[in-house]
Amino acid sequence: MVNFRDKIQQQVFRINGLSLNEFDLSQPPGDPGLYGPDSIIWRVHGDFPSMLCGGIAALLLQMQHPLALAGVWDHSSFREDMMGRLRRTSQFIAVTTFGNTADAQTLIERVKRIHLRVKGVDALGQPYDASDPQLLTWVHVAETYCFLAAHLRYKNPHLSPADQDRYYAEAALVAEALGAKDVPDSVLAVDAYIQAMRPQLRCDERTQEVLSLLLNAPAPTWQARPAMNAMLQGGIELLPDWAQQAFGLRYSPLRRRFIRLHIVIIARLLRWAISRGAYQRAMTRVGR
Repeated sequence: MVNFRDKIQQQVFRINGLSLNEFDLSQPPGDPGLYGPDSIIWRVHGDFPSMLCGGIAALLLQMQHPLALAGVWDHSSFREDMMGRLRRTSQFIAVTTFGNTADAQTLIERVKRIHLRVKGVDALGQPYDASDPQLLTWVHVAETYCFLAAHLRYKNPHLSPADQDRYYAEAALVAEALGAKDVPDSVLAVDAYIQAMRPQLRCDERTQEVLSLLLNAPAPTWQARPAMNAMLQGGIELLPDWAQQAFGLRYSPLRRRFIRLHIVIIARLLRWAISRGAYQRAMTRVGR
């Protein structure tokens, strides 16, 4: 008989990349993968609740770049299958972070081949190419910036500045393997990069539709809907103020406190329930 704890874990697995059952993070024994258990990236990416909040924020921040938005809009099924896209993204992060070396390289090469087919022009006639090194850098930085912000808010606010820099340096490995260039690899470099990118960003009707689709994405079960709604709000609230305002959103201090308290409660429940997540499976593989 499935107990309450296992029921929660099963619902979590329905929305993340482990549900695809394509790669076994527990095999082969002893293979550390691209990073290994002593890396900072294992610590940051190993906490599912903060990664979920960070992933929601990352998607919305990425889509404020018109060329990144155009590539997803024209070549992705996210409008019909938002959860499928989120699972595939989750799979890529889990396997490249925690998977064995061969599986990580396999998935990197697969994504590179997909990128070769993703090209066109955006809504204003500007050409885009998913293999463009600068566009790859933007997608990567928006993602890691949000992951680290979520980790600092909801998992470990005391992560040292040196370890924060180390996280960005480690994460740059996969970005560069995908073809990104001039990837910022420290907190100061990432902050400067994002500020320099702001004039290129915009929030138009299609960007707003991405937000609407995300907010209305189906939950794995009706029981999961309240928690999922809370995590969506937590991800949106994690965005920088200027990115929230681009969506026309403004949170009062009371609303922010309510959202953050709600996430803290849900995160504790999820951490208690998850015993076979990506981090735990990888730790079994490396004998820890």
